[in-house]
Amino acid sequence: MSEAVNLTSPTRIRALLEERGLQTSQTMGQNFLIDANIRDIIVATAAVGPDDVVLEVGPGLGVITEPLTRLARRVIAVEKDAGFFAWLQESLGSRPNLELIKGDALDLVAERVPGWGVTQVVSNLPYSVGSRILMDLFALPDPPAFITVTVQLEVAERLKARVGHPERGLMGVWAQRWYDVKVVKTIHPTCFLPRPKVQSAIVRLTRHGNVPTADGAFFRALTRVAFGYRRKQIATILNRSAAELRLDGAATTAALGELGIDPQRRPETFDRETWERLAGRLAEGRTQGTSMETTTA
Repeated sequence: MSEAVNLTSPTRIRALLEERGLQTSQTMGQNFLIDANIRDIIVATAAVGPDDVVLEVGPGLGVITEPLTRLARRVIAVEKDAGFFAWLQESLGSRPNLELIKGDALDLVAERVPGWGVTQVVSNLPYSVGSRILMDLFALPDPPAFITVTVQLEVAERLKARVGHPERGLMGVWAQRWYDVKVVKTIHPTCFLPRPKVQSAIVRLTRHGNVPTADGAFFRALTRVAFGYRRKQIATILNRSAAELRLDGAATTAALGELGIDPQRRPETFDRETWERLAGRLAEGRTQGTSMETTTA
């Protein structure tokens, strides 16, 4: 960096923000990591190597960006805030393996991540858009091999929720379609500036070897509809949503029978394999219509 700035010192960070006229935005979910131990755990968990292309969303002042540039072949850091982007350019912009992009990651994930060849995502995700960023990543046809992020603890619980768990929902189903999910560590609010009102967690997602077989767009449409009626039985859900999903009612009933799925089961009781088989089987008998492709939840 151009000057020795301790980005894990609350006093130094406050001084830096004041010097540059910068303010954190609650609307943008900006809570800067100020704990060196947590930073080191994130970096160690990611285990970034010299061949990795790393995407960082919302780098802020660069507390994670800086160590990543010492490890990865290429780091792509996307920052929306103009003031923090200017700081990153000044403090880290000379690093040859760092590409700084001023923009909204919500506009970039689906469009540009596949072309970037990203192998890892490592981020202290902004609270305001963290869940949406993850869902966009899960919707990619070939998402990154590893994701290591800090998120709100409640988001971490949804990501890892297993069959039958009260937190089992759309996010967990989409995440576990591609990844094994591990909550590495819970983080106290005092580790951030400003302090959030909730606890956070470091989550590590690792691509498993079970390659999805069902059409991705239909899988997402089916599960989105199902969890919109999560307290209903699957047969009822499919009957109510037949037109939206372009399904034939009789064929849907037959598919449940062929797959040995009890029509009275509810969405949170389905594991990854059951969703995959059901989506694949139902897609075979769909009627013609407009595309159902979507990448947001």
